[in-house]
Parts: sequence; structure tokens; C-alpha cells
Amino acid sequence: MGMRFRNLTRHREIGANSYLLESGNQRVVLDAGMHPKHTGQEALPDFGPLPTHHAQALLVTHAHHDHIGALPVLQRRQPQAAVLMTEPTGEVGSAMLHNSVNVMSRQREELGVTEYPMFTHRELDDIRPQWIYRDYERPFTVPDTDLEASFHDAGHILGSSGIQLREGGARLFYTGDVCFENQTLMQAARFPEQDIDVLLLETTRGTYARPEDYSRKAEKERLARLIQDTWEANGSVLIPVFALGKTQELLLMMHELSQEGLMPSMPVFIGGLGTKITVLYDHYADRVPRNYPGFRLLEDIDILVAPRARRREIQYQSRAIYLLSSGMMTEKTTSNTFAWKFIDNPRNAVAFVGYTDPETPGYRLRTAAEGSEIRLSPDLSPVKLAARVESFDFSAHATREQLADYAERVRPQKLVLVHGEVESQAWFAQRFQETLPETEIILPEPHRVIDLW
Repeated sequence: MGMRFRNLTRHREIGANSYLLESGNQRVVLDAGMHPKHTGQEALPDFGPLPTHHAQALLVTHAHHDHIGALPVLQRRQPQAAVLMTEPTGEVGSAMLHNSVNVMSRQREELGVTEYPMFTHRELDDIRPQWIYRDYERPFTVPDTDLEASFHDAGHILGSSGIQLREGGARLFYTGDVCFENQTLMQAARFPEQDIDVLLLETTRGTYARPEDYSRKAEKERLARLIQDTWEANGSVLIPVFALGKTQELLLMMHELSQEGLMPSMPVFIGGLGTKITVLYDHYADRVPRNYPGFRLLEDIDILVAPRARRREIQYQSRAIYLLSSGMMTEKTTSNTFAWKFIDNPRNAVAFVGYTDPETPGYRLRTAAEGSEIRLSPDLSPVKLAARVESFDFSAHATREQLADYAERVRPQKLVLVHGEVESQAWFAQRFQETLPETEIILPEPHRVIDLW
């Protein structure tokens, strides 16, 4: 039986990730994301090639919005399909999807997006019985198919997985989002390298060349110096973070730096959704591969200011650290509105620790010249930038060289490049022409049917 692949994203880019595998009458979907930059139907994958009631299973790599955000919409179209993921992905994903309902409801009022919300809190509760949890490295039969699957720790965020699928003697591996080096909290990915015929490889950082002298330790120490300088100036530090992943990583990093005496003991404030996700990280502290096993962020970090149950607007105080979402400072988020009253103070500093899309307020602030006027949101007046702004590389994605090295160890017969801009995929394709001359390199246009075996 032959296996075919279709890219269900609307463009070759990072966004609404979703991929269809078909073998005879068997149909399995990998991920069902929602595009963070679009609204309405344009934010969804194009599920058109997948008839309703025809998928046997939906497999989810992790709980970031661009991989799980459209899952309720897909489940509505495929109500009979089993949904498989790790337990942490399901529990964190549920919290993220309920938050998505709140965001879409607000966007319906503010932006007039009439199809929002695309799903409701009640619908989320109703579809949860279809979710089946599986542990890492424990092969299982995909329900109602002759496919065998297994999840493998991707080292990206809590519960993140690469997915291996086997049909007869043929084997496919989908990396999802992966990190091949230890973060402060998460351990490096543990992926199989033997007997993989087809590799679906993320290409997120294909346009980024990390400096040769980079080390995560040196980057942490550079952040500590920024915090020390700001403390001495009697200012505060704003670190825009994503509620899932970056909040928990930076919390533990602040704890480490404080314990090592590299930064002054300053109170750390986090936002509401970040707190909910951190509760789940603590719940799984003993049950997933991670550094500091058993360490509970909300209980064991003495500089953390525990948020009150119904916190009002976060108040500024000097000599404090604010880990606030969103990481790109999207309009109407906590980090965006807080920055509006924060960046005109020359004593303060803003530290960016992750990717910012060029079309977001975070990118505008990150690239602005000191003294320039910045409009963070259409409903806020421009503000003059006086605060210090620095950027740090604490990415939870593997570098392009690490991804290429992995692919070159695997040496698959076919290598499908996904989850990356066109320029990123081009870098990989060019490298692999030289290093993997016998491998077929595939850049999958949306909906093109590709025979895998």
C-alpha cells in the first residue's frame, strides 16, 4: 500500500501547520494549527482535500497555537477520529484552546470578525473524550488503521513530540518543533535516527545564522548584566514572553541567576495565562524528562510574586522583573499595554528573548532607534522610546545546522521540508543537494499530492 502526503497549510510558511497522510482508505492528520497573523477562515488550514467523516486519527505534536489551534474545527469535521497526543500536550492544549475562545470572543467585538469564536468552551469540553494520551517511546496502533505510531520527546516545550509512523516495513518521522540542545528547563530532544525512510523536517530558523561564539551560558550572563545595570539605575526589566514555554524557561533562568549571585534578588511578576500554564508545568514536574526534576516553579522560586486569583492590572514598581505575554507584544496583550507606560522611562529596560514577527509591535520596538516615537497599538498614543532595548537568543527551536546534522545522520530516502518560510527551506535544500545527494528533497506546495512510498 502506498502512502501519500498533502500539505494542508495555505502557503509554504510557518502558520497553520497541518499535514494529511493517506494510504488506501486510511487518512491520518498531523497537527491542526491556527495562523497567528490571520483571522477568520484564513487563519485555518485548508481542510478541503479531507472529506468530512473520513479521517481515522488526528495526531498532535504539541500545544502551541500554530499546531493545535484549529483542532476543535477539525474535530467538528471529523467527529469519529481518535485524537492522539501526550498527556501534557492535551492538558496544556486544553488551557490554550480555552484561552483562544476568550481571545476570539474579544476579537469578534473589537474587530468585527463575525465567524468568531470558531468554537466554544462547551464544545471544547465535549470533544475531550476523543483525546487519547500516549507516553513517549511506547509504540501503539493508530485506531482503525494498520499504522503503528510512537511519540518521541522533542525538547521544545512540555509534552512536545516528534511522531514516528510505520506502515509495514516503511517508516516516516515528523519532527514537529524540535530543540536539540538543553534549555534551562527542558532537556534536548531524543529522536530516532535509524531506518527512517521519509523525514518531515521543520525549518523554522533556516535564515538565521547563529554566531560561532554563541553559548547559552554566555547569553544568560549577558541578560544578568542587563538586569544588574537596570537595578543599579533603579529601573525595572520587561521581558515579553509567550505564556507557554518561554514563561517557564525564563522563570527558572531568573531563579538560577539569582541563586548564583549573578543578578540582584528582584521580585518577578508573571501574567494570568502564564500562571495557568506554569501550574501544569509544576503538575508534571516528576513525570516528564526535564532538568530540575521535581522542582516546582510556583512553590520553589522565592523571588516569584505569586499572582492573586483576580489580579487587577499589573502595577509598575521599580527594581522588578515583568515576564508578560505575549512574546511579540501583540495589541491588547498584557506586555503591549504595560510597555506603553514603561518604555518612556530611561531607567527601564526591555529584553526580547524570542522571535518577533516583522509585522508585530514587538518587532517595531525591538528595531526602533532610541528617542523615536513608537505606536504600540492603534488605540494608544505614540510613546517616545527612552528605555534600553536588548535582544537575546533563547530559542526553543533547533538551529538550522543542528536540524541539517540530524537529517544527514538519518539519511532518509525522501526529505520533506515543512514549517518554514520559503527562504528558510531554500537554505536547507541547497545544503542537502551537496550533503544528501541520494535523498529526494521535497518542498511541498499546498495540496500537492506527494507519493512517499
